[in-house]
Amino acid sequence: MRTSDLEALADRILAPLKSFPEGADYLAISPSTVRLLASGQPVTVEEIAAAARRAPEDVRAALGRVAGVDWDEQGRVVGVGLSLVPTPHRFEVGGRTVFTWCALDALFFPALLGRPARIESPCRGTGQPVRVEVTPTDVVAAEPASAVVSVVVPRDLASVRSASCENVHLFSSREAAARWLEQHPGATLLPLHEAFRLGQLIAERLRSLSAVEA
Repeated sequence: MRTSDLEALADRILAPLKSFPEGADYLAISPSTVRLLASGQPVTVEEIAAAARRAPEDVRAALGRVAGVDWDEQGRVVGVGLSLVPTPHRFEVGGRTVFTWCALDALFFPALLGRPARIESPCRGTGQPVRVEVTPTDVVAAEPASAVVSVVVPRDLASVRSASCENVHLFSSREAAARWLEQHPGATLLPLHEAFRLGQLIAERLRSLSAVEA
């Protein structure tokens, strides 16, 4: 896929989230929230607000519009894209193991964090482990090398996790993804390096919306 096509896809992914104030607030706090959760500890709304230079009430309103945000019993955030709650997408960064909501999250969070990471996720088609090592700027290793990523554009903020994240997977190969793709005709299948570049473009756009640069 050409760079211009990847840029258009990045814009399509973020466009539904920017269409109302709470969505713009959510995108603006995402980099800070990811950085805080990467410590491996729950974070409060007030901590996110301070890190993102936003009012706590705006942060709470933004998080309230995202279906699927993970909270603990103390009302702290434990998962927004990057999660302390186990998912199929294992994400090792800074000596800690956390998780991501989807495969694309795992590919662009290193750019937001400015750190290398190791990713492990079962192929959605075969169950075979797919392992990827990335830096903030490149994919340095992939097993198998034929890995691909499915991408589904969210309709709105409420469907980020249910309609988009839950359909963004790693597959060991295009062949392994074929049956799944037949059942999800709206999905786009990208080679791993193109999916990583898409993630970089999304990270760039998120940083531009954030009050705190990476």
